[in-house]
Amino acid sequence: MKKKLNLGVRILLGLVLGIVVGAIFWLAMGADAAGSFTAKYIKPFGDIFVNLLKFIVVPLVLLSIMDGVIQMGDIKKVGKIGWKTIAYFLVTTAIACVIGLVVASLFKGSFPMLELAEGAEYQAKSANLMDTIVNIFPNNVINPLSTAAMLQIIFIALIFGCGVLVAGEKGKLFGDFIISFNDVTQRVMSFILALSPYGVFALMVWVVAAQGPKILGSLGLVLLAAYIGYTIHVVLVYSMSAKIFAKMSPVTFFRKIFPAAAFAFTSTSSVATLPITKECCDEMGVENDISSFVLPLGATVNMDGTAIYQCVAAIFLAKCVGIDLSLGQMITIVITATLASIGTAGTSGAGMIMLAMVLEAVGVPTTYIGIIYGIDRLFDMGRTALNVVGDASCAVCVHAWEGSKVPQKKQKA
Repeated sequence: MKKKLNLGVRILLGLVLGIVVGAIFWLAMGADAAGSFTAKYIKPFGDIFVNLLKFIVVPLVLLSIMDGVIQMGDIKKVGKIGWKTIAYFLVTTAIACVIGLVVASLFKGSFPMLELAEGAEYQAKSANLMDTIVNIFPNNVINPLSTAAMLQIIFIALIFGCGVLVAGEKGKLFGDFIISFNDVTQRVMSFILALSPYGVFALMVWVVAAQGPKILGSLGLVLLAAYIGYTIHVVLVYSMSAKIFAKMSPVTFFRKIFPAAAFAFTSTSSVATLPITKECCDEMGVENDISSFVLPLGATVNMDGTAIYQCVAAIFLAKCVGIDLSLGQMITIVITATLASIGTAGTSGAGMIMLAMVLEAVGVPTTYIGIIYGIDRLFDMGRTALNVVGDASCAVCVHAWEGSKVPQKKQKA
C-alpha cells in the first residue's frame, strides 16, 4: 500500500508550488496584471479555505478551552496552569520587544528617508490599555460569539468551565455535553484541515504574483530587520525554552511544529492556524487538557512576532519623519508594544491597528503607517509564524512544568 504524505509535507509542497506558479504569473504578465488575475481567479480558493477556518475557530476556541478546564477536574489546577502560561507569554513578549529595538537600532542608519505619495493616508484605529482591559469582559454572551471577539470568548470559556467544576455533580451533564460537542468540532476541523495544502497554494500564488520582487525595493532593509529579529527570537528564545524547560531537542521541536508554522506563514492568522498547532502539539506528546487551554489563549494574547514588528516599524517610521527616539521613548515602546500585543487579535492584519497605539505613545503621526501598509502582509507572514511557534513552545514548557515528560522521539509503527 502506498504511503500517504503527511500534512506537513503536503503543506510544504503547496507552499513551494504556490511560489513557483506565482513567480511564473508575475514574469509572464507583470505585477499589475498578475495581481489582478490571481486576485480574481485564484485567491478566492484560498479565501474559501480561510473562511472555513474562521468558521470553525469560534466554536473551537470556546469549546476547547471549556473542555480543557473541565478535563483538569480541579479549579486549583486551572489557576496554576493559567499563571504559568501568562507569565511565559509576558516574559517572551518583553524579550521580543528588546530584540526588535536592538535590531532596528543597528539598521537605523541605513533606513531610507521616504516620502508619502500625495494624498496617501492610513486611518488607523487607536487603542489604549484600559479599553483592552474593559473589553475583556462582555456585557452579553451572544455578541462576542457573533463578532469573534476572542478575548471575550476566552473569558466566557474560562468562567463557564470553572462554573462546571464548582457545580460538581450538578454540572456534570453540561460538562459531558461540552466534551461531546468539542469532539464533534474536532472532527469537523479535520475535514477542513484536509484542504490546507490547496488553500496554502492559492494564497501563495496570489502573494507572489501580486507583490513580486519589486515590493522589497527601498523597504527591503526594514523587512530584513524584522525577519532578523524574528529569526533571533525563534532560534534563541524558543530553542532555549524547549531545551532548558522541556528537555526537548530544539531540532525535534522545530520539526514537529513546522506544519503549523508553514500554514501560519501563508494564512497570516494565528487563530486560523490553531487546529494545525493543536495537532502538532499532540504529536509532541502535550497533554490534551494543557494544549486545549494554552493554545487558544496563546492565539489571542501571545504576539511575540507582532511585538518585534511594532518595535522595528516604530523606529523605521520615526526615522522616515525625522524623529530621533530617545532611550526613554524606546523603553516606552517596549512597555506599550508588550501591552498592545496582548490585545492584538489573532487574525490577518490586526498588527497594523495596534501599531497605531505604539506610534502615538512616542509621538510619531499614525498617518505615516501608510508608508509600510502596502507590504504589511510580508511582515505579517513572518510575525504570525513566530507567534504560532511561541504558542507551541509555551504548551510544551507548561506540559513539562506540570511534571509530564515530553517524548523525544515517536516510535514508528
